[in-house]
Amino acid sequence: MSNWQDRIIGARMAVDNDYSPTIDSSSFSRQEWGLVMTAVEFDIHNADDPDEAELYAETGKLRDIMPEVENVAQMQSMGMGQQSRPDDSGGLLDNVKSALGLSGGGDGSDEPDEDRIREAESLIDGYTTKLQAHLEANGSWEEVLEVYRQE
Repeated sequence: MSNWQDRIIGARMAVDNDYSPTIDSSSFSRQEWGLVMTAVEFDIHNADDPDEAELYAETGKLRDIMPEVENVAQMQSMGMGQQSRPDDSGGLLDNVKSALGLSGGGDGSDEPDEDRIREAESLIDGYTTKLQAHLEANGSWEEVLEVYRQE
């Protein structure tokens, strides 16, 4: 982790707490969201211009982590975590068969659910916006930019 990212750890913890109701109202459990966030790398565009500088989230690894997110969702729907997501349509037997790889997976592909990927990207965008707003509101955005420029 780079030095500028070390400077935003406290802000991330605060935003995590503030953003939890948004996650709770999404199709992602908190455990699934935690996995999603492992695929996110933050960077800054236009760091040399404080008026144009923008925190952004690189989500190129999101597609790679989604099968594991879906595994967590299946485990949770089998009673090992939280309740099933509202869009789950199978019963216990379907969930067990799916977890064992015996269900055929709907369309027969192992591709991640595109709707869930889009939802995750939207949530990540919202989180990133809140994180930058938090840094700006607390007066630490300029310091983060300065450290970023020095690296």
